Amino acid sequence: MHVAALQMVSGTEPAANLRSARTLLEEAAARGAELAVLPEYFCVLGQRDTDKLALQEPFGRGPIQDFLATAARELGLWIAGGTLPIATDDPAHAHNTLLVFGPDGHCAARYDKMHLFCFDDGQTAFDEARTLVPGGAPVVFELPSRDGHRWRIGLSVCYDLRFPELYRHYAAQGCDLLLVPSAFTHVTGEAHWELLLRARAVENLAYVCAAAQGGLHANGRRTWGQSMVVDAWGGVLAQQASGAGVVPAQLDAARLRQLRTRLPALGHRRL
Repeated sequence: MHVAALQMVSGTEPAANLRSARTLLEEAAARGAELAVLPEYFCVLGQRDTDKLALQEPFGRGPIQDFLATAARELGLWIAGGTLPIATDDPAHAHNTLLVFGPDGHCAARYDKMHLFCFDDGQTAFDEARTLVPGGAPVVFELPSRDGHRWRIGLSVCYDLRFPELYRHYAAQGCDLLLVPSAFTHVTGEAHWELLLRARAVENLAYVCAAAQGGLHANGRRTWGQSMVVDAWGGVLAQQASGAGVVPAQLDAARLRQLRTRLPALGHRRL
């Protein structure tokens, strides 16, 4: 199956971000991708953390969801829509939500980010709990590929990457591919991004596709980037350091079966 991680440098204007996302989605489709993955907050990185609340949409309707549905249908793509703010009962707190749309334009899966980022190094500070409500459950969906394989895909977002028990759950559910749309900070990304992605792939014998924000944003924030696709043996199939772009890779279900047969570690778990 051909996949593409789409790297963006989203700004403060949602309309401009959606235009940029559409251009990348069109390029991914032209290059033969069946699944394209947008980064976390592809729709906006505002001047303030609360800016995203103005864009929150009720699940099932809204301009950002319409954009994803239309693009999936017109381009014949499966689209993992990075994340967007989905409304909760409290207007001061949203879900940070990854939505997957199929080529028919219908939403095939919804995952609300479970782990909320908190970081303070004395110079920059983040606390997502100020504006977000955590999700409560892992989510798996199936994608019937042109290669004849039904890919079982586990969903996650950014800071989730630091919690291996989530991905072990996905391994127990038979997931072949793990998605990690992200907006890693530069300091944490430089230290841990590639290390964690390759570890999640190796320990769960699964492909990993991580689409990231990557560059200096209009709000002054600098994200790490390095969108990448990793195979189940830990090899990096494709990556891009920074700037907007399409990171394509081909996933091989037969290789995955071969690796899991050679090293049946998933069946040796004791806990």
